[in-house]
Amino acid sequence: MQPQVTVHRFGNEQEPIVQIDGFSGMPDELLERGRAATYQDAGAMYPGLRSWCEPDYLDRNRALMFQALQQVFGFRQGVSLDVSTFSLVTTPPGDLAPIQRIPHYDHGEGNIVAIMHYLLGPETGGTAFYRHKRTGFETINAEREAAYNAGLEADEAEFGLPPEEYYYGDTDRYELIGEVEARPDRLILYRGRVLHSGVIPQPDKLTTDPATGRLTINMFLTGR
Repeated sequence: MQPQVTVHRFGNEQEPIVQIDGFSGMPDELLERGRAATYQDAGAMYPGLRSWCEPDYLDRNRALMFQALQQVFGFRQGVSLDVSTFSLVTTPPGDLAPIQRIPHYDHGEGNIVAIMHYLLGPETGGTAFYRHKRTGFETINAEREAAYNAGLEADEAEFGLPPEEYYYGDTDRYELIGEVEARPDRLILYRGRVLHSGVIPQPDKLTTDPATGRLTINMFLTGR
């Protein structure tokens, strides 16, 4: 079966989200790799654990991915891979830092593209995309950072700290503008400046065991 490509454009800003179904043709092997990996704390922003992921499997459909990077994101001179990890969401909702309880953006530069490669089904949760209501922003770049941060401070002053839960849906702070469901071997690419959040439909089932946890592959590319 050939990979199937879909381009979503959510919200007012119409930022592209490229979806490639059946990308690798080897999701079971990738799951085995991820479940055999050794994990460590991912740091302050990511609510879980990470481990290096060998990106060699990208070669299986490198031409298709580069076509999307050229035609959709405008990268004509090539890309470099900056990060490649197996990622395991593990943090209980009550232990989330306030910044982890709202949508986020990865990087304000337009030449940074995030890759999310799902290895499991919709029961583990996909990725949702948002508009910040106070500012109207769906993407955050260097020119918007000050206004966005001021908006977050105003949100906290009016609404208090975000609830101790994984963010999803519409609230006083954000509006859901689009969502991509998790499917085994579905890969999506989007600019790091897009406001988004992982969907965690069963937070009570989060675990540090990669054999049963919410295991994905995350990468970042820099384009030229």
